[in-house]
Parts: sequence; C-alpha cells; structure tokens
Amino acid sequence: METRSPREDGQPSPARVRPGGPAPLLLQTVHEHRPGLGGISVLKTRGTVDASNARLFSEALAEHVAHSGQAGEHPLLDLSEAYLACADAVRSLDRATGALAHTGRALSVVQPRPHVREALTSAGLPGIRVHATLASALDALTSREPARDRAGGPAYEPARPEPGDPGW
Repeated sequence: METRSPREDGQPSPARVRPGGPAPLLLQTVHEHRPGLGGISVLKTRGTVDASNARLFSEALAEHVAHSGQAGEHPLLDLSEAYLACADAVRSLDRATGALAHTGRALSVVQPRPHVREALTSAGLPGIRVHATLASALDALTSREPARDRAGGPAYEPARPEPGDPGW
C-alpha cells in the first residue's frame, strides 16, 4: 500500500486547498493481507468532509467497518489527505464508530493532519484510536493479543491517542 508524506516544499496538499472551494470527497477501500496480522481493510479518504457530505462519509465509514467485521479484517481509516471542515465532519466519525465504542472497540485512524488530530483529540471520540502513521497502527494491532468480542470477532481497545508514535 502506498503512503504519502507531507509535501517537501511545505505547501498543503491539493486535498486541503483548492482554488474555487473545497476538494471533493473521494473514498477508496484497499484490502491487504499482512503476515502475523491477517486481513486489513483501509478506507482512504481524500478531500474535504463538510456539512454537504458528512452524512455520505459517515455512511461509507459505517459500511466499511461493518464489512471489515464480516470479512474478519482489521478496519483502518486513512485521513492523511482529508480535511475536516466543520463539526459535522467530526460528528460523522462519531456516528460511524459509535457501535464500536459501545462494545469497547475502536477504529484505528491513521495519519491525520495536525488540525484533524487536534479536533479528534479534543472531541474525545471513544470509537477511534489515533495513530501518527500506518506502521504504528499496524504495530499496535500486531502487538495486541487477539481478544474476541461477543460475536467472536476481533476486539479493539478503547480509543486513545498514541503520543509515542514517531512524528506525533
């Protein structure tokens, strides 16, 4: 899977700044198999999540989490090229991960931009666990003993930021 780092010239990526308005929301799911971990499913998000598309984002994310559970994959959300433009965007994450939080599990959210990380940390959403990199999210999943939820699926630890992640 390809991961992107911030631009070398220090300019925001086109996903954040676009002449004429916010970047359109693009969602792509990537499935992989990792030795020692099993299947992972990464929902890559690019563009701006705002009031006009927060519901679509929430529904797509909820579907991603549900499908990953049915397929026995670890769900992840890549926000490296996403911009959360309003409170509706943060609430959309809470709606999509609320069921996970009620069962004591959390969705790994990887590579959020600084403003997104701050918004998620401030919101204290119980259904997410923030990681600075995809590698640190995968390491956290690999290092955990594979606990099981009531339905027999993999259980995820409650959400909390990973301040020890490189670049945090």
